Amino acid sequence: MLAVVRRKNITVDEIVMIPSAYYHLVAGNFQLVSEHPPLSKFLAGTPLLLVQPNEPQPQEFMRFWEGNATNFEAISFWARVPMILCTIALGILIFVFARNLFDARAAVFAVALFSFEPTVLAHGRVVQTDMPAALGYLLFFFVFYWYLRKPTWRRAAALGAATAFAILAKFSMLLTAPILLVAAMVLWWRAPRKQQQRSMFLKHAALVTIVVLVAINAAYFFQRRPLSDKDALWAKKSFPAHHIAVLRTTRAASYIVPADFVLGVFWQVWHNNEGHPASLLGQYSRTGWWYYFPLAFALKTTLPFLLLSLVSLGWATYQLIRKRDLRFLTLLVPFAIYTGFVFFSHINIGIRYYLPAFPFLFILGGAFLNSLLKTPRARAAAIAIVCATFCWIGLESARTFPNYLTYMNQLASKHPHWWYLSDSNVEWGEDAKELATYLHQRGETRVQTAFLGDFFSLHYYGVESISLISPTAGEPESTRYAAIGAGFLNGSVTPEYFLRGEWPSDTRRINFLDEFRRRVPEAVIGNSIYVYRMQD
Repeated sequence: MLAVVRRKNITVDEIVMIPSAYYHLVAGNFQLVSEHPPLSKFLAGTPLLLVQPNEPQPQEFMRFWEGNATNFEAISFWARVPMILCTIALGILIFVFARNLFDARAAVFAVALFSFEPTVLAHGRVVQTDMPAALGYLLFFFVFYWYLRKPTWRRAAALGAATAFAILAKFSMLLTAPILLVAAMVLWWRAPRKQQQRSMFLKHAALVTIVVLVAINAAYFFQRRPLSDKDALWAKKSFPAHHIAVLRTTRAASYIVPADFVLGVFWQVWHNNEGHPASLLGQYSRTGWWYYFPLAFALKTTLPFLLLSLVSLGWATYQLIRKRDLRFLTLLVPFAIYTGFVFFSHINIGIRYYLPAFPFLFILGGAFLNSLLKTPRARAAAIAIVCATFCWIGLESARTFPNYLTYMNQLASKHPHWWYLSDSNVEWGEDAKELATYLHQRGETRVQTAFLGDFFSLHYYGVESISLISPTAGEPESTRYAAIGAGFLNGSVTPEYFLRGEWPSDTRRINFLDEFRRRVPEAVIGNSIYVYRMQD
């Protein structure tokens, strides 16, 4: 991941996330990216306290980068290092959890699956909420499992801290709240059967709640700001029929948690209701498909891991039902809960949203491979299967370097990658640096562009970006090359959406850049930016 960071520039999301991380820490400015909770900001912003960027006023992400142009690479690098450490922490937790449930060899296999998988290597270095959410979700269930084995005050406090960690990683992790509520009711109901006092579980539940609330308030520095006119305008625009209820709920909840936290939750509700332009196998939709994530998983994971996941899920279910091995309940239930949860998501823009389910598959896969080696009659075949699995995954990982973000397996070999999926699956603006190198090698310093982040990234690498889509630019200036991102070729990103957030007509989407879809590019940078020669 460190090697990839040196070769790839920041993604289009990080253009905003990194300044927001810094301003969250040094200025208590939570509004720059209020749609995400603070954990990833704390991680990314901490090393920047040592880099000491300039702090332009007002606190805006473009002014931040413009005021720190000479430190662009240093800021980009150091902000991503803590995310890599977060990913390593997830690997350690996978090992510990797998060893607690099974044994050390199963744990090693689980970590090996985790370490080689391209999707992990792609998102484990990005300043976003996805990998912290995966860590938070697994941490929550690990501590919950630890608590259930022996309920104590100390473990209840740890459970509260793990819950807070998950919620502060990503708002979707509020899913942990109903899980805890149901668990508390079951524990309270069954307490007499286990000769335990019901009052103990009530007190533990209160402690968990207090720890979570204190942690959330601390993450926002215990700020208590009143709602502004801007907040009211946003609520009226986003929830026209219910904006009064939204504002009243926010004001009431702000006595318990910060208003920015509540507004962030409402923003995610709005985003999910509104949907996001996406494509799947040549189809287009704003609100997505219920089967999106299973298909994305099938395309974006290595074939050995895909097959191993399916087999290990069946094997684990058999072990749970027929042999009543409750260890598998600890893994299957969290996996099933999160998988069912994403089926209702209308934001189908990346396999990264499904990352919290991955660790449970890594552990189940490691346990299944370990079980094969414990079969004396077929030990030679088991060794061959294990070796073949890791050799194949390792070769896929090596072959894909450094383009892990756009990886697709052999099932996606008939069409260009942009036909199968969209958005962060195929393009996230991280290949501007390599595009600039390609152009400089050919003596070019100007290029027509239509890819995510082109307006921002290229000029830091000495290349002038001339937009192919901006209506204010008139006719595109003549350049030797044009660089077009997979999302624009796909049609899920169009001038209407990119510039005004409007969903285009089918005709406009189909015709936009259709000329380039029919041409053979001179080069494909990082499997995400297609470079076309416009003139000799």
